[in-house]
This record gives sequence, structure tokens and C-alpha cells, in this order.
Amino acid sequence: MSKVKEHVLTCDILVVGGGPAGVPCAIAAARSGCRVILCQNRSVLGGNASSEVRMHIVGADSNGHRTEEMLTEARETGIIEEIRLETSARNPQRSASMLDLVFYEKCRSQENLDIYLNTTVVGVEMKDGKIVSAFAERQSTEDVFRIDAKLFIDCTGDGRLGYEAGANFRHGREGSEEYGESFANEKADHKTLGSTILFTARKYDQPMPFIAPSWVRKFTEEDLVLRPHAEAGLDRGLDYGFWWAEWGGQLDTIKDNELIRDELLAITLGIWDHIKNSGDHGAENWALDWFGFLPGKRESRRFIGLHTLSQEDVLQSRIFDDAIAFGGWPIDTHPPEGVDRPNEKPCNMRPVPYLYDIPLKAFISNNIPNLMFAGRNMSSTHIAFASTRVMATCAVTGQGVGTAAAYALKHGLRPEELATNPTLMKEVQQELLRNDCYLVGVKNEDNKDLALRSTVTASSEQENGVAKNVISGQTRSVHGDAGAPPDRNFPGSHRWMSNPNESLPASIMLAWESPIEISEIQITFDTALHRLLTLSHCEAYSPTMIWGRPQPETVKDYSVEFLVNGVWTEQFKIKGNWLRLRQHKLDKSVNASAVRVVVQSTNGLDHARIYEVRVY
Repeated sequence: MSKVKEHVLTCDILVVGGGPAGVPCAIAAARSGCRVILCQNRSVLGGNASSEVRMHIVGADSNGHRTEEMLTEARETGIIEEIRLETSARNPQRSASMLDLVFYEKCRSQENLDIYLNTTVVGVEMKDGKIVSAFAERQSTEDVFRIDAKLFIDCTGDGRLGYEAGANFRHGREGSEEYGESFANEKADHKTLGSTILFTARKYDQPMPFIAPSWVRKFTEEDLVLRPHAEAGLDRGLDYGFWWAEWGGQLDTIKDNELIRDELLAITLGIWDHIKNSGDHGAENWALDWFGFLPGKRESRRFIGLHTLSQEDVLQSRIFDDAIAFGGWPIDTHPPEGVDRPNEKPCNMRPVPYLYDIPLKAFISNNIPNLMFAGRNMSSTHIAFASTRVMATCAVTGQGVGTAAAYALKHGLRPEELATNPTLMKEVQQELLRNDCYLVGVKNEDNKDLALRSTVTASSEQENGVAKNVISGQTRSVHGDAGAPPDRNFPGSHRWMSNPNESLPASIMLAWESPIEISEIQITFDTALHRLLTLSHCEAYSPTMIWGRPQPETVKDYSVEFLVNGVWTEQFKIKGNWLRLRQHKLDKSVNASAVRVVVQSTNGLDHARIYEVRVY
């Protein structure tokens, strides 16, 4: 009999898994007013982006292949944009642990959210086909927990919570006929994408020997002929590990994870041994600085939801009334055997034509009514998953699921009832837009936003950046190549831009015929969504970004003024801004006939830019 006492915890929503899907999911639900517990089985948050793995957070911008200013601005926004901007501005040294800290701070500072690190969910209690409690263990403190909740959201990647509950799932690749997928194999199998262990290395001013362990793999140039290494250029330098050092998809990436870890160490260190000790790779003065012991896992269980996203959903950019997120990364399949297939390319990247919808029904279990999920264990085929699995896409699915879950609880709905009601889903979508998410073809139609009924003028404006753009209803341009589909892309810059020939300060004003009661002002700034922005330890990749400081397009210093009884009064004065979304709430509402945002300076640009102003 164990001497460990069981602690009973109660919340509205339990989120299990603290990766790039779980963190936005938990924060979004908490910001919506729900009491949330976030359980993470590791000591840090961030999943594959954390210091334990160090993979790039990438998404719909497709590593710069789907980006052009004021034409195709595909980078994800919302909570993941907050995290990226904070990390860039506060982490010029590109420390992996600083990203861990930003994830941690975001959760720790959030009201209604309690974090339990090093806490693993190991079981559930079911009643009438629903989950009523989850059981978790924290070995570091010899504690066990019973967590009672109304909704349970599995963001673990491996689907541990849902597996314990008996949720239907898929493991492996579908045959081509099952979903009519031309990219799929002819026959189904149990193989998945493999895992990778990354490394970082540094160059010294003297030769640095490497003595390989006896158990490392031995590689030749012929073995790596399709896997560029130790060459100048993106992803081929010596400073950052090789994503293609992949293995294990022919095994069970959950049950065989320890074996996979051991073999990946032999592979990763074997590749380094080859670079250092076999031929001239220009690596004489290079030495390993870090390498992981936690495999970066790409694929394991995928739950079966109310809808299974498929190849054609992605390629056709199919419209879903219950869309809560968007994708755009290529359909990126790899040989499951990884480096054991030396004559096969390490990846096959098939671009998707447009940004596409990801529906809420793909995140609701088809056999457990109060189980939802987000991230890479979503309901999709192996082929569609090859596009949705990247971390920035996982992050926006997390925020979408957290927002929808909170809405369902507040309105006494089962998740399925919400997902199948187009009218209610429009309210969820409007809430996501209000919190700076993007949804393909969805504009701001929030009846509570008084700005939509205002007259907008500015001290100056550019031809393609007129003042009224701040109420256009969209906060990015996606009408360019590979942006949103032509029937849903709403051409335009969708931002006010002051005239650079007229020096700052510049101002934009929203006015009403008679005074209105105002309790909140929301401003969305330009943070250069056409530009890559993600923490990287690769010297060839980082120069593609502006890192270590705020984005130059972003407004730095500004004030918000109200016109009250014919007199302008300053309500908010902000200095040193680097964020995209700023929400300013008044302690007491004010009756005003106009609102003015005055921009004193930017972080580098010669004119002011604002995507949207909302008034509540």
C-alpha cells in the first residue's frame, strides 16, 4: 500500500500536454474565464520547441516560401505570435532556455490557470461514457492527483489521456482508397514518420577532436548522398543539427521510444563522427555544444474525431463552417525508416495551393463526448497530418480548441453541439478574430465592436493604406500567390499607413455622431507577418529574420485619447511596445464622441502602421 496521499483538484477544463498546442489551448480557455489546470509531464513547457529538443517553430508561411509583404502574410498570430515576439525582443542571444521561460511566464501570469509540471496523467475514471476524473503522478514530490473536470483536452502528442479513456485512434498510414488520397500508399500499414535528435555545435580557434563512443553508427558519403551535411547554406551548416537524422517510424514511436532514443543517439553521434573524422568537411575546429536525449517525435497516435481531415480537404482548401484554425505547410512526408533508406529522399514536400481551414470537428472525439484534443494528435489522415503537424499550426489549433471549449462550457453545450451549429460557430470565430487569430475568409463582424459604426480619418495616409482600413475586418493581406483562395482572400493592405513624407507623430481618429460608452480599446499593430520569426540556433537561418529586437514595422510609443465634451483627454500612454495585439481596458467606462490613437514613434519604420482598431 502506497503511503502517498491523493490530492483532489477541481477545474472546468483539464489540458494535458504543455507543448506549442497545449500552452495556447490552456491560456485561451483561461482568458475566456474558465478555471484551467495544465499538466505537463516534463520539467519545461514547449514540447519539440523547448530546450530539450530545440526544433524550429514553423507553420503556414512554409519557411519563407509563402511570404510577401502586403500580398501573402501567412505567419500565425494570436498567442503563438505573442510568444514569438516576446522571445525575439528579450532573447537576442538565442538561448533555448529563454523560450522555455517565455512559455512558462505566459502560463504562470495567466489568471485562472494552474500549471503542474513533471506531472504525468496515468489514468482516468469514466462514467456513462464520459471522463469524470483524470489521475496524475508527480514523482519529483511523491504526489498523486485526482483531477475532476467538465472537459478534458489532450494535447500530449502521443494521446495519453485519450488512450487511457478508450478514445478511438489511428496509428499508421491509411491506404489510398480509404479517403481517396493519391499521395497515400496503396495499402495501409502501421508505419509513421520517425523521430530526430538534434545538436548544436560551436567553432573554436583551435582543433577540437571528437572521440566517438564505440556504439555509434558508421556512415559513408554514399550513405548521406541525399542528405546534405557540412556545407555552406541553409540547414547544411555545422552549428545546428540535421532534421533528416530520422529513425524509428517503422517501429511503435510510443512503446519503442527508449529503443528509438538509443538508436538516434548512435545515428546523430555517428553523423558527427563522419563529419569530424571521415574526410575533409571543414569541421576540424568544430565541437559539439549540446545534443538532446529526448527524441523530437513527429507522429504517433492520431485520434478519430467527428471529421477526419484528408488530403483533398487540404489541397482544395475546403470550406468548413466550424473552422477554428488554418494551415499552409506543405504535405511533408518522410520515409519511416529515415536514414536506413539512404537512396530515398529524406522528405517529399508537396506544396498546398492555398491556406486552408482546419475544422473543430477534427478535435472532438467520436466516441467520448467530453474529450477534445489539439496539436499533432488531431483527427487527420497521415497525408493531411503531414501538413498540420508543424508547431505553429499546432499552436493555432490549440488556441482554437481552448476558445471553443470555453464557449461550450459557458453555454452548457457539448462540444459536438457547438461544432454542428453554424450560428454558434460564427460567435466562436468572432471571438478568435478578436483575440488576433486568422481564419480563412472570415472578417470581423462583431456586433459589439463600435468601431465598425464609426467614421475614420487620419492626420495623413498612403494610397494603399487609407485610414478606413482599420475597420476593413481583416488584419493581414492574403490575396497574393499561395495566399487564401481567390473567393476568400479580400484584396487590400488592410492597414492604415501614415504618409512617410510627414514626420511622426501621426494620428488616426474614429468618431461617432453622438457620444458612446467606451470600456475597452483594442489595437492591432504590424509585426511583419511576411517575415520569418522563430527561435533558431542555425547561423544560416537566423539572418532571414530580424531577431533580438522588436520588428521595425511595429509602433513603439503611442497614446490613446478620448474626445469628451469637446476636450481631448489622454487615457493610455504606452512606451516601448513590441507586441502586435494591445488591449486597453478602462477601470470605469467613459462617454466619448471620438477616439484617437497618436503614434509618436515606431521601432524603425519611417511611418505609422495599424491594422485594426476596435472599440467596446
